[in-house]
Amino acid sequence: MTQREIADGKRAIGAWPDALLTVAAWSLPTAFILVPLLLFLVLGFFEVQGTDIVYHPTLKNYVRFFTEPGLLQTFGKTCLVGLSVAAITVVLGYPVAYLLASLGGRTKYAVTMLFAVPLLMSYIIKIYAIRSILGGNGFLNRTLLYLGIIDEPWTFLIFNLKAVTLTLAILLVPFAILPIFVALERIPRNLLEASADLGARPLLTFLTVILPLSLQGVVIGASFTFVLAIGDFVTPQMVGGSQAGFTLGRNIYGQFGYGNNWPFGAALSVILLLPVLAAIVIADRFGRARYAI
Repeated sequence: MTQREIADGKRAIGAWPDALLTVAAWSLPTAFILVPLLLFLVLGFFEVQGTDIVYHPTLKNYVRFFTEPGLLQTFGKTCLVGLSVAAITVVLGYPVAYLLASLGGRTKYAVTMLFAVPLLMSYIIKIYAIRSILGGNGFLNRTLLYLGIIDEPWTFLIFNLKAVTLTLAILLVPFAILPIFVALERIPRNLLEASADLGARPLLTFLTVILPLSLQGVVIGASFTFVLAIGDFVTPQMVGGSQAGFTLGRNIYGQFGYGNNWPFGAALSVILLLPVLAAIVIADRFGRARYAI
């Protein structure tokens, strides 16, 4: 056996671990993400007759979505809530991320971890906590009544779409803070120093250097919160009320639950996936834009 044949054999043996790692890396997302999505897509083309699923291809579920009164309006309302939550979380999260990025040494990372701690808490407990603050007899109304700012409790902050939007924004704001913080951290400090040396004031430096270079984090954070908001069904159910807080996520939950119409629920899930994919594509394309460092 020649030296070249021995070297080729060693390369072939060494390629096996890389091949196994590649298969393992792709098998998990395929099994837990791609396959369920394909099953939902296929299930949406069947229908329910009585209590049984009829496995005969049909477009009735998608026709029902476009023809049944209220469904298109609910879909639009759900997307509007997602966009509102994305805008609010970015507006609230950017100043916090900017403050964190301006801290020195290890302090910034320690404080950043504090903003990530709420992500480890129970989602239901956080919703109940917000309800106890915004409710008619909650902490906010009691405080305002005690201070004499209002004469009677505010009721517009609970059991309506405003409450859903506000609650989701509070719950999801860490998902906007962290990407913006990372984008701000990646901005080279010598660019800021060069801007100052050229006579630019802090506001001008922010508008012409910091903000454009951090837009990547803004778009990613907004995409995160938008995707999480439009798919949420627990928050609308707990703080939205029976009608005012009805979203497509609640409708999908109802179809898989008491409605017992899995094919229609799967079709609605596929429809709700479209704005999610649009948000992901926008974030991905923007992430490769000229602002990236």
